[in-house]
Amino acid sequence: MNSFSGTITALVTPFKDGRVDEPALRAHVRRQIEGGVSAVVPVGTTGESPTLSHAEADRVIQVSIEEAKGKVQVIAGTGSYDTRASVERTRWAAKAGADAALIVCPYYNKPTQEGIYLHYKAIAEDGGLPVMVYTIPGRSGVNITPETVARLAQLPGIAAVKEASGSLAQMSDVIAAAGERVSVFSGDDALTLAAMAVGAKGVVSVCSNIAPRLMSDLSAAGLKNDFVAARALHYRLLPLFRALFQETNPIGVKAAMALLGLASPELRLPLTPMEAPNAAKLQAALRELGLLKP
Repeated sequence: MNSFSGTITALVTPFKDGRVDEPALRAHVRRQIEGGVSAVVPVGTTGESPTLSHAEADRVIQVSIEEAKGKVQVIAGTGSYDTRASVERTRWAAKAGADAALIVCPYYNKPTQEGIYLHYKAIAEDGGLPVMVYTIPGRSGVNITPETVARLAQLPGIAAVKEASGSLAQMSDVIAAAGERVSVFSGDDALTLAAMAVGAKGVVSVCSNIAPRLMSDLSAAGLKNDFVAARALHYRLLPLFRALFQETNPIGVKAAMALLGLASPELRLPLTPMEAPNAAKLQAALRELGLLKP
């Protein structure tokens, strides 16, 4: 897990008539591999994890492992606000063949920093997989401070951090706190360039569902310290970044998948289809980037 770098795709979960669309999911993972990403994350927020049953989540992870194994690594989304359940889910993913686990900061019950530390410690020690810590205060309702990251970085089972606070200042502090052993990834596509400039190893990306090669090239340039090339790609992709996140993720990326003929736009309530004016802006951004033909 320490060797992870570059673009990691937070996979969407394609649906068809209310069920997981396995053929579309398999094709999607293959497209990511062909696009040069370094890993995929099934059953994250982008994969609509809150609305998947345990059986569906298991199947999405298993299918992703089957398609990716030996080509790119799989970081299974196995975290929740319940430490015991997170440990059990992580153990299951380890047996299924996942390479690591993405563990979201416990949400809704709003633990203290000590509770957050002990949550991750339990999963790192008992889950059987390297852990990517996921900081996203806008969704979880609580931040993981750089001081807590510094403590977590001392645990052998903690291998990476997905930093989605939206703050470049915090990301800089987290990178400094994590040290050399724990890799930090941007959790925001639009901050990838800036994050890599201050030491991030890449991005856990939503946009790479749509443009895997471009996002892979952006992070590859950043890893080579070629920020002239990385900056050019950033500005080329910026209209798409904006268009994808006009509404709550993954509404935009599901709409884009449908426009490109990659999967149904189907979402599960309480998420709803993208509003028409925003969909028109998304369509224009895809055309501007050359992904959607006139």
